[in-house]
Amino acid sequence: MENYRSPQRDAAFVAYELFDFQSHYEALDLEDVSPDLVKAIHAEAAKFADNVLAPINQSGDQEGCHWNDGEVTTPEGFKEAYKQYVEGGWPSMSHPPEWGGQGLPYSLATSIAEFFSGANHSWAMYPGLSQGCISTILAHGTDALKQKFLPKLIEGQWTGTMCLTEAHCGSDLGMLRCKAEPNDDGSYTLTGTKIFISAGEHDFADNIVHIVLARLPDAPAGTKGISLFIVPKFNVSDDGELADRNQVECGSIEHKMGIKASATCVINFDGAKGFLIGEPNRGLNGMFTFMNIARIGTGLEGMAASEAALQGSLRYAKDRTQFRSPTQRQGERSADPIIVHPDVRRMLLTQKAFAEGSRALAYYCMQQVDISQRSKDSESVQLAEARLALLTPIVKAFFTETAQEATSYGIQVYGGHGYISEWGMEQLARDTRISSLYEGTTGIQSLDLLGRKVLGSKGELLAVFLKEISAFCDTVDADEQTGLWCKQLGQAMQQWQKLTATVGKAAGANPDELGAASVDYLMFSGYVTLAYYWLKMATVAKQKLAEGTSETDFYQGKVATAQFYFARLLPRAQSHAAAIEAGAASLMDIGEDMFKAD
Repeated sequence: MENYRSPQRDAAFVAYELFDFQSHYEALDLEDVSPDLVKAIHAEAAKFADNVLAPINQSGDQEGCHWNDGEVTTPEGFKEAYKQYVEGGWPSMSHPPEWGGQGLPYSLATSIAEFFSGANHSWAMYPGLSQGCISTILAHGTDALKQKFLPKLIEGQWTGTMCLTEAHCGSDLGMLRCKAEPNDDGSYTLTGTKIFISAGEHDFADNIVHIVLARLPDAPAGTKGISLFIVPKFNVSDDGELADRNQVECGSIEHKMGIKASATCVINFDGAKGFLIGEPNRGLNGMFTFMNIARIGTGLEGMAASEAALQGSLRYAKDRTQFRSPTQRQGERSADPIIVHPDVRRMLLTQKAFAEGSRALAYYCMQQVDISQRSKDSESVQLAEARLALLTPIVKAFFTETAQEATSYGIQVYGGHGYISEWGMEQLARDTRISSLYEGTTGIQSLDLLGRKVLGSKGELLAVFLKEISAFCDTVDADEQTGLWCKQLGQAMQQWQKLTATVGKAAGANPDELGAASVDYLMFSGYVTLAYYWLKMATVAKQKLAEGTSETDFYQGKVATAQFYFARLLPRAQSHAAAIEAGAASLMDIGEDMFKAD
């Protein structure tokens, strides 16, 4: 969308008025990361997103990527935009100075990722994959591997990918067959084919560093026999310089519904040279460093899409005239702007509630990542990691599922014009559809939340978060309106605990009950979690209005959207609760042959 504008004001509200990032940074010995510095960085990032990335978004979709004999050429303007990105120092923001980074907090670097994704989803995926590659090498690589690969990756001269799945195994990584044979010099020879490799081949950088899952010769079966390797497109000398071409080839690129300017590659490793990273047969543990970063990043893509859909819809709704309002007629025109009509407002408010509510939860998670990476207090780190364990699958799945609704409403607000490519809304919906699929589908995220995180911790992770919500509600100086919202939230929290116990008991007798309840459980969790953040935002906004402010519309908009959320969106949780309580029978009692249509 060429008219996209990075949401700087709301980003500042969430960071400094809602979560007090100034005190947060000071507590982590980051006093130099002042509000003025953050504001300046956001402003520069917005210029790049709005003026460089947004104008090539639609043309990139129309042109797509080009594959020729193993080489991929990106759409016009994409390579040049990446050059500006590198020249601006954006790749190195949050990485350690000893490897060429700027040492800024994760939250600051990640907050601008929303701007880039909202402006141009396809382009933003290229540098986004590199960040996960860097973090994986930092966490698990030897000093020699760090010296060899990190400086050029952090500078942005090289980019990175994650190579997980194969054609026969999909999300079941225990089935993968890519093999790694040890060499006498300590390296390994990798053979196999990986699919769905985002940014696996392109013309942005001198080298592409792949993080690859493969099996050693004596590896046990299943996920316990997976190891992790670094495999560069070009081999690298010990001093970090490019050497000869490695046996890594892009066999093809996928022809896709959306994100057409992002190269999704089949990568063939035909005796390629690689290096073990981390412990043998512990590769999936190492890859989770990459995957957890990618899951939060994918959630941000959903949030950014909801924001972009809101921006486009709001502009159109204010300008497009259709029919007369029975109560809000504006002048003597034959028709009024469609924003006066209740159903259009329903769609706009849903987009706004999802975009801004998601931003609040996302910034909270960014704050927890900062603490987990930088705090010297072990209890604070442990608490932050507990919060992230619970909330990461919600961020990934709930943000991307609600983005489907927000972008669909973007098309609906435009009416017939929403179906026309020139307006950009149908591209936004197509691009966003992938976000609920990669880095683990909604079903997989839901099983992770309910099975591994909530039931797997015997309810402790959920209890930590519910305790925080209860503590906040106890501090709210409630008027009649916020008092009602606190009551609604309290009832939802009790129901959350009851549903957890119900599913846990049922799954003990029938394991299918877990899978039958999981997606509805995640969606219920998402609606309740966003209610908490809308209560927090409304509380801050009411305080600002009481103190007096020149931004009355901004803060009143927060309160009004909270009212809409509690009245019209939080009640959706009850349908998910009913589905959970219905159990697995309605899903599993139908025989496979009964699905036939003939």
